[in-house]
Amino acid sequence: MKARAVGLVPHPNRSQATQLAKHAAERLAEHDVEARVPGPDADAAGLGHLAVELDSFAPGLDVVVSLGGDGTMLRAVDLSYEARVPVLGVNVGQLGYLTEVEPHDFDAALDRLVKGEYEVSERMMLQVDVDSAGPACGRWFALNEAVLEKVHTGRLVRLDVEVNGVDFTPYAADGVIVATPTGSTAYSFSARGPIVSPRHQCILLTPVSPHMLFDRALVLDPEETLQLSVCDDRSVVLTADGRELGELAAGDAVTCTGGPWPARIVTFAPRDFHQILKAKFGLPDR
Repeated sequence: MKARAVGLVPHPNRSQATQLAKHAAERLAEHDVEARVPGPDADAAGLGHLAVELDSFAPGLDVVVSLGGDGTMLRAVDLSYEARVPVLGVNVGQLGYLTEVEPHDFDAALDRLVKGEYEVSERMMLQVDVDSAGPACGRWFALNEAVLEKVHTGRLVRLDVEVNGVDFTPYAADGVIVATPTGSTAYSFSARGPIVSPRHQCILLTPVSPHMLFDRALVLDPEETLQLSVCDDRSVVLTADGRELGELAAGDAVTCTGGPWPARIVTFAPRDFHQILKAKFGLPDR
């Protein structure tokens, strides 16, 4: 289906991203395609005339274009997820593990978007429900991970962990990561968690610098429920895909399970996860 409305999410502090956003807006206008930019990003990109409120950004869009690195891609997914709008990632960053297109291929990609000549792959999401009197309270979604970690150096995070409503074991660590298969190559990987194919569906619980005998990652089914409750008054901060949601207090609980539907990612050709992994991490043939 031909695109009628496209959202643009540029990294606000990268000149190449803002230049590509301006270029895309001009090209889309030539094809009578509506372009929108989230209000906080529009002025920085010189596209104030395309600014819309965050709540109005995604509904009615055919596709969202992320112009930045993996962090910008995660933000674009967050903005578009509940409206079920697919996201195309353009790599104006460094690693670009989640992105599909390099800047030199952007014009061709735009033409294909306008014509509707693309495929959509699906990635499992994480649903995070927070019971707290603080700012983190509510429901959140993440493509990569949710992280509970210490605020102050020299302190530990102490959490009671339940699986499917049954006590599992207390955790004492610098933090814990609850990741999706997509997030298995991000923070969880740096904490020695396993790498999981994005075609698989699971939830990973990976401790960061654990101070306990059980120091391995735990792999759960996406339909299982993982609850982490803060045990004491030591400061714990919760983040989702790099967004700081707020600090948690003793008795606050974070419940994680698979999201209600997958994130939708635009692709122009089948992607071989293992070859992408090999290229991004510079793995040799032999």
